[in-house]
Amino acid sequence: MKTSLLVVGGGAAGLMAAGTSSEMGAETIVLERNDRPGRKLMITGKGRCNVTNNCRSLQELISNVPRNGRFLYGAFSRFMPEDVMAFFENCGVELKTERGNRVFPVSDKASDIVDSLERFAKRRARFMKGRAVELLCCDDRVTGVKTEDGQEIFADKIIVATGGMSYPATGSTGDGYELARQAGHNIIPISPSLVPLEIHEGFCSELMGLSLRNSAIKVVDTENGKTVYEDFGEMLFTHFGVSGPMILSASAHMHDMKSGKYKIYIDLKPALDFEQLDARILRDFSENTNRNFINALNSLLPKKLVPVIVRLSGIGISTKVNQITKEQRHGLVRLLKGLCVTVTGFRPVSEAIITSGGVDVSQINPKTMESKLVKGLYFAGEVIDVDAYTGGFNLQIAFSTGRLAGQSAAEEIINSRELR
Repeated sequence: MKTSLLVVGGGAAGLMAAGTSSEMGAETIVLERNDRPGRKLMITGKGRCNVTNNCRSLQELISNVPRNGRFLYGAFSRFMPEDVMAFFENCGVELKTERGNRVFPVSDKASDIVDSLERFAKRRARFMKGRAVELLCCDDRVTGVKTEDGQEIFADKIIVATGGMSYPATGSTGDGYELARQAGHNIIPISPSLVPLEIHEGFCSELMGLSLRNSAIKVVDTENGKTVYEDFGEMLFTHFGVSGPMILSASAHMHDMKSGKYKIYIDLKPALDFEQLDARILRDFSENTNRNFINALNSLLPKKLVPVIVRLSGIGISTKVNQITKEQRHGLVRLLKGLCVTVTGFRPVSEAIITSGGVDVSQINPKTMESKLVKGLYFAGEVIDVDAYTGGFNLQIAFSTGRLAGQSAAEEIINSRELR
């Protein structure tokens, strides 16, 4: 079988690439291992699909990509968030912008995004079910792929858009890394990113299910004492540790993970400074002067958190409020402003939203997404060593790189056709 362009992978990046290239007139085939494309898209944003982030500047967009953000300058500038929003609205999907500029379909159904992308790609591109296991090359030029069942598909150009290794049940099992290695590409070691964290302190399991909506965190590298991340927002205690938007974003800044390397300091009352919080506690104590300490914090903290804080404070449960010393009260304030937990590791990559690591960006042309090593080979999406914060930025990467790879490959095909 022969085609002008073969797109390996039918996820967000692959569908955008295939629809773009075929719309430009390049004969395009999508090779997808699942019965239906876009399986991972169906579960993004808790099934609602956070399509992009409605940020207005290129600089803001790049600043939300902590890993190799500058590499995406060309892809982003060619296909910005407003372009992604216009694309889906032109496809008939109404969108809305929520807190943090997160963009979702009005229907809150990820299936609407998947359906529109699939229709876009299938207007002119053909789809085949199969899994590419071998890249075929000749004289530093790609010529095709061999599938798991031994079939050979020949193509002038190939776009690898197979995703990373997060959520392997959706088909993201790292196939693209092996194809890239076969072409001589360096693969930056894979690790989970935007992933919950396992914590040493046992009180996290006591607090399982407790969501803190207006807290702040500071992540410190204990080896050098440097703060690697700070944030304000929402987090969640789990049976294994911590999760939630702030924690997921923090995980993207934790490198060379090992138990005890990182500590997280949680400010339970970030709206109050030390003196203001001390005054608030004094006021609460004055209203509960003859009560036991454990019964004097209910207006200050969630009920589930009270016994944990009391225990960590070192103040006896039955200590009368009027017996608490100034030093003990100040210790309580410090605890509330800096509840410390010790990170022992990431949760498994199968629980990560995205994969950190992948095809080395130094070996990819950022203006076209084409390999610098093998002519006619392109990369798009999570298979590349780029990852961003939560909030729609990672899907923006998929759409922008998919669009650019599809355009670049199609232009090459069309130009070579005109030269004949």
